[in-house]
Amino acid sequence: MRMMTAALGLLAATAVQAQNHIDMVRPDAPELAAFGDHKIGVTTMMFTNPDQIDIVNTREKGEPPRYDREITVEIWYPATDNTQAGGTYTTLIRDGVTHATLTGQAARDATPATDETYPLIIISHGYPGNRFLMSPLAENLASKGYVVAAIDHPDSTYDDQTAFGSTLVNRPWDQRFVIDSMTALEGDLGAIIQDDNVAIIGYSMGGYGALVYAGAGVTLLSTTYEWGAPQGLLERNLMDTESHAALADDRIKAIVAFGPWGNNTGFWDAESLMGIEKPLLLIAGEVDDVSLYAAIRGIFDDTMNTTRHLLTFAQANHNAGAPMPAPAESYAVSDELGYAPFDHYADPVWDSVRMNNVSQHFVTGYLDLHLKGDTDKAAYFDLTPIATDGVWSVDEDGNKTPEHSYWTGFPNRTAAGLLFETKNKGE
Repeated sequence: MRMMTAALGLLAATAVQAQNHIDMVRPDAPELAAFGDHKIGVTTMMFTNPDQIDIVNTREKGEPPRYDREITVEIWYPATDNTQAGGTYTTLIRDGVTHATLTGQAARDATPATDETYPLIIISHGYPGNRFLMSPLAENLASKGYVVAAIDHPDSTYDDQTAFGSTLVNRPWDQRFVIDSMTALEGDLGAIIQDDNVAIIGYSMGGYGALVYAGAGVTLLSTTYEWGAPQGLLERNLMDTESHAALADDRIKAIVAFGPWGNNTGFWDAESLMGIEKPLLLIAGEVDDVSLYAAIRGIFDDTMNTTRHLLTFAQANHNAGAPMPAPAESYAVSDELGYAPFDHYADPVWDSVRMNNVSQHFVTGYLDLHLKGDTDKAAYFDLTPIATDGVWSVDEDGNKTPEHSYWTGFPNRTAAGLLFETKNKGE
């Protein structure tokens, strides 16, 4: 009987897991991780960027071919109060062939809430990835009064991953094109978007693109790599060029980069990183062996023309804080890959929901501060650098005493394993 009960419990757990919830907030989550008051709508759009250089089919010699670059975007937005919460998404996982169903709070094609306007957030995935990789953050932000557009970057998704040079050249320009496309929308959705109040959130190669967009033109050395873009086409993003200067965009108010790739292979130096003047939040794992934690710290140190923060997950690797929890479909060994795609999403030390909640907390506060002008949120960034050095001290009524220095917004005993550092402009 006991064995049968255990088996039934396992089956029940598996059934729940297979729902692949992207809207989980743990009871111990920091304060700003909670969903906001807005109902959430979601819709899918396709934007076509005409007459672009086809990096994938460009050879070492000859005129580069051109094509129309079609970009699929998933858009989350505040919806009307009568929207029925809850819906599912169908997506491919890391092996490019297996489908997974995700469960969240957004309603497909719900009517936008047109009583006010909202800042625009762009989400840019890694290589490879897709527009659902950071869907827990996207839904969460939409519930708090943001329009969130997550990009499927061509040549860089699970089912069309091709030449890396396309990602190197196109990332910041895809981000720019989607911003232009979103702010040009008409109808109810277009009416709620603040077209001059935008932030970019990028993970890994998405972080690379965001930093290039923010002002960090790449080095001349990086344009010469044999595994990079052919015919020196990466010079489009080269620092101190007219083409890179054309990315300058006053609409961008803040940048969030999770584990940004590039500084680990010489794509920037101290001079090029000084080109960033946008407020910057970096989020990284302490043992990131893809983008290299030391290289991410180098970005933190060298972006001296802006105030920037670095949130570190102790002992976490490259997946720190950004990817959704691994879908149940990713647990099995893939015939395509020869290993379980689980590793693409998960961290061996940290629970993914926990990391997502911490990220939701900090990103919410950061965007509220810089895009909504909510200066009260500055308190969430005035922190004791090593979380465990903070002291929890309250009186018998629960009021904080003068000795209290625990991280703002974190319940007692919940900020372990985290480090938060700030450097001001000029430091």
